[in-house]
Formats: sequence, C-alpha cells, structure tokens
Amino acid sequence: MFERVTILGAGSWGLGIAHVLNRAGLKMTMWEFDPAECATLVRERTIPGKLPGFHLPESVHVTADLQEALANTQLVLLAVPAQTLRSVVKNVNQLLPSGIGIVNLAKGIEVDSLKRMSQVILEERGDTKTPVATISGPSHAEEVVRDMPTTVVVAGQPDSFVEAVQESFSTSTFRVYKSHDLVGVELGGSLKNIIAISAGISSGLGLGDNTLGALITRGLAEISRLGLAMGASTETFAGLSGIGDLVTTCASRHSRNRFVGEAIGRGKSLQEVLQGMKMVAEGVQTARSGHRLARMYDVEMPITQQVHEVLFEGKAPSRAVGDLMERSLKEEVWQ
Repeated sequence: MFERVTILGAGSWGLGIAHVLNRAGLKMTMWEFDPAECATLVRERTIPGKLPGFHLPESVHVTADLQEALANTQLVLLAVPAQTLRSVVKNVNQLLPSGIGIVNLAKGIEVDSLKRMSQVILEERGDTKTPVATISGPSHAEEVVRDMPTTVVVAGQPDSFVEAVQESFSTSTFRVYKSHDLVGVELGGSLKNIIAISAGISSGLGLGDNTLGALITRGLAEISRLGLAMGASTETFAGLSGIGDLVTTCASRHSRNRFVGEAIGRGKSLQEVLQGMKMVAEGVQTARSGHRLARMYDVEMPITQQVHEVLFEGKAPSRAVGDLMERSLKEEVWQ
C-alpha cells in the first residue's frame, strides 16, 4: 500500500484520479507544468474548462516545481498526454530514485517510435527494476468525480506492484481489477479512441444506432486482430480496457475523441476542431500510430484506414462511409 503519491499532470484525468486517491486516504502532490494554470489551481482549486464544477481537495499540494513534486514520493502517476510522456519521464529521471514505481494513465501510442507508454517509460528510465503499470478502462473523469461507480483494470510488472496499486486505488465507487496482459490493456485503451472518432463522424453525418453498433463491433474486431499480432491476449479485448472502454468512448458525450469526429462529420476541418479544444484528444495522433502499426504487422484495419484518410488525407467523411460499406463481401470472422 502507498501513502505518498505524486500526480504529474493536472488535466481532467489527473484531477479525477486525485479525487479517487483522496477518497482512498492517500497523501498527494500534484504537478502542473504551466505556472499560470498552477497558480489558478492553487488559488481557485479548479481550472476553468478542464473539469467544470470540480474543486480539488485542499489536502492536495499543488506545485509547478517538479523537484518539489517528486520529493519523498512512493509512487508517480503520469497523467500527461501520450505524445509528451517521453519528455516528462526524461525530466523525472534526474530527480526520481531508482525503484520508485510509475503508473501510466495515458491512452496512446507514441507516433515516432510506435511504442506503448510502458515501453517509453522503461526505455527512458533505463532501469529494469522500475515497477511500471498502466491503468485503463471506461473512466470519464466527469463521472469519477461525482462518485459514479467506475471500474478499471491495471496491468504491469512485477505482480506485487500491480496488486499494491489495485489495493491502494480501490474505493467504494472506484473498483480496480488486475490483468497480466499489459500489451492488450494498453492497446485496447489506445486504439479505441480511433473508433470513437469514427463514431463521432457517423453522428455528425446524421447516421444512427445501426451504424454505431457496426462501428463498435467491427472496430473491436480490428483492434483485436492487431492486438493478437502484437502479442496481446484476445480475451483482454472482451474486458474493461477493450469492449468496456470502447462502448463508453464511442457513445459518451464526455468523449473528446467522439467530439472531434462529430465536428468533422458536420463539416469542420481537423485544424479548426483542435484549435477550439483545451484538452487533448489522444485518438488523433493514435490514428497515425494505429495506421502505421496495421501496415507494419500486415493487419487489416479498415475503420482505422478510413479515419486516417479523413483526418490527414482530406477524404470526405461521407465517402469514407461509402468505402467501408462497399468493400468486398466476406464471412464475419473475429480475427
């Protein structure tokens, strides 16, 4: 069990997990890299636009000083965007002693290296003794801070570390399961964001429940195919970090990735959408990573392909739907 925890990142999920750990009785320090937003959070205990209506408990110490944030910590939580995680770990390396456990909360795949977040952490730490885990699953911060029952899954190594995270984070409204499939947990949590963009595009085009059901089902099939090719267990994608997170993200009004897709379906460009967003929609960059991984592993991922073409190649959303529907007919198979 942990008593002193550091959360790096004061985005919506950083704030959400701070609420969970406060309920669990842990002592926390939160680091926010932007001095102005840090000052706002210290003064107001909230950051407008990130998690409306939520106020960070006074017991959580907030600082923009990374060294101060990491002093005497027993556990580090990375609640930063996937594409900036490597640079944060580089800075952490100079300040964090060997053997301190790290929990990743980001759901993404690094674009340049195509590595999962745990791989990035271990590569940058250069320390095989570093305990590393990832938490994933259907867990919108907007509902977590309202104490709506939420279940997630944690996977990593060693097993004793994973169990300690499971026990420390579980409360009466936040239940943590454990998994031995780190690859599957990380891929499921990341790739589902691509499918959520497609669900948003479908909604923006005015399509209905039949289309959404097809996207979720066939989206899960292509995620599972890639996961299996990369060494994940197929069963993982039937769990919280697979179908659980996929359904939630595709259907929820809280989903930033669905929001991006919906705006594009209604005629906005990707640039216009992203310029109007304060928070990061991880699925945009993961569409690049997923597309490259599909080609690398020679896995058919038609929805990912069409999302990539709409986002980065100027394809009309309506044409993408047509191309999906007009593919050659085949038997329904899961893998």
